[in-house]
Amino acid sequence: MPHLTPAYFRRYNDRIGKGFIMNIRLIFKVLGYVLLVEAGCLLLPLLISLYLGESSWHSFALVALLCALSGLCLSRLRVGAAVMQGRDGYAAVALAWIGLSLMGALPYVISGAIPRYIDALFETVSGFTTTGATILEDIERLPGGILFWRSETQWMGGMGVLVMFLALMPKLGSGAVHLMRAESPGPIKSKLVPKLGHSAKILYGIYIALTAAELLALRIAGMSWYDAVNHAFTTMATGGFSVKNDSIAAYAHLPAVAWIITVFTALAGVNFSLMFLLLRGRVRQVLRSSELWLYMAILAVATALVGVNLWLEHGATPGGALSDAVFQVVTVMTTTGYATRNFALWPTFSRLILAALMLIGGCAGSTAGGVKVSRVVIWMKSLRRDLVRIIHPKHVSVITVDDQAVDENVISSCHGFLVAYVLVMIVGALVVGWDNTGFESSFSASLTCISNVGPALGSLGEAGNFSTLSVLSKGVLSLEMLMGRLELMPILVLLAPSTWRNK
Repeated sequence: MPHLTPAYFRRYNDRIGKGFIMNIRLIFKVLGYVLLVEAGCLLLPLLISLYLGESSWHSFALVALLCALSGLCLSRLRVGAAVMQGRDGYAAVALAWIGLSLMGALPYVISGAIPRYIDALFETVSGFTTTGATILEDIERLPGGILFWRSETQWMGGMGVLVMFLALMPKLGSGAVHLMRAESPGPIKSKLVPKLGHSAKILYGIYIALTAAELLALRIAGMSWYDAVNHAFTTMATGGFSVKNDSIAAYAHLPAVAWIITVFTALAGVNFSLMFLLLRGRVRQVLRSSELWLYMAILAVATALVGVNLWLEHGATPGGALSDAVFQVVTVMTTTGYATRNFALWPTFSRLILAALMLIGGCAGSTAGGVKVSRVVIWMKSLRRDLVRIIHPKHVSVITVDDQAVDENVISSCHGFLVAYVLVMIVGALVVGWDNTGFESSFSASLTCISNVGPALGSLGEAGNFSTLSVLSKGVLSLEMLMGRLELMPILVLLAPSTWRNK
């Protein structure tokens, strides 16, 4: 047994302090690897700019070089025997997404496409978080390479930049699980296969296959190759950025386009783990998913209600009401945000349904935003259990999802998530309200950003954009978009002073 002398405690504190410093270095080392991935991704718009003969290519070359140099410096940090802990994973994910956004905004500014950095940052965060909110008033004036980068940021953020990193460079060993848990959406985290790097490759394999399938379908439907690539990127990411000012309405002369996007958007809102099980022939396990059934039921009921409301109250024909309702319900619930109509002008009943769908979002493990259908399932079962306990105080029951018992810690975290989600949304609405945008616009702007949907209602709706907001509002909404994509906790962990204390 060691002698508990002052010298012993000094040596002990030195070891603890050294380990703490190494863990901070490990966090920045992860940031370095992610910046290297971003540098590689910047080469695609660079090549497109060169092919199109645009002068914006130099902005991509400069930022790619800056990302590569920064990434190389950070990735060479010595971390000793440091092992990534839970808080390190959350902090690394948050810092990586912030770093990606700060660097990703530079091509817009350097090329002159978006001169003000705060506007460029808002657009970039909206891209990486797959929100789709924009400050651009004339999208079609931007160079082709810039528009491609805008779409590519959504595709990168859809499945997750850290998941991409783990698929390409699985070097973190057991600590990698903390990165994937911090970035992957949903209350219950699980690996598809024992090796986490292999799981990341499977997820990206499915993601790439679906993107390629949609690309071909859109091309066959009549889109140009350039438009098809951009829209396939932003559809599978459930992002909603378009290369046209009128969004999907610009392709009204190609009626198959809206239906193709509807189908692939609905697929993007499904848990990708279920797609993996389907490929493995485990159909029964897929059909037992209560989240999948609730997701489809919400889509069906919401489509019927909105369709009838548009037919009876908005003067639409039955066929037109149905097609508009299907497209808008699917794209809003999956938080894609595409539009064929200005739904801000729809009846109040339809707009309320769309607002509710913005909040719910898609399934866990999908590219969609919102609180996730899986949490709604847990909340519903938790409410039912509480009611039974009131009626029968001695009743004991365990909440199960798909025949699996849900840990009480998961249930508690779901309740805590809801409280934090609502509080952040209210604070965001209050900040935007300071710009005198009106109640509907302020509330829906905060809701659409934290849910990563894109278009808001009122003056910030599909016919408008976020360019008129103040610098403060754009900054707060950008933070909300990041918090919504990472489901609050990584950003809150990064901002918590205790994360950076030597414990």
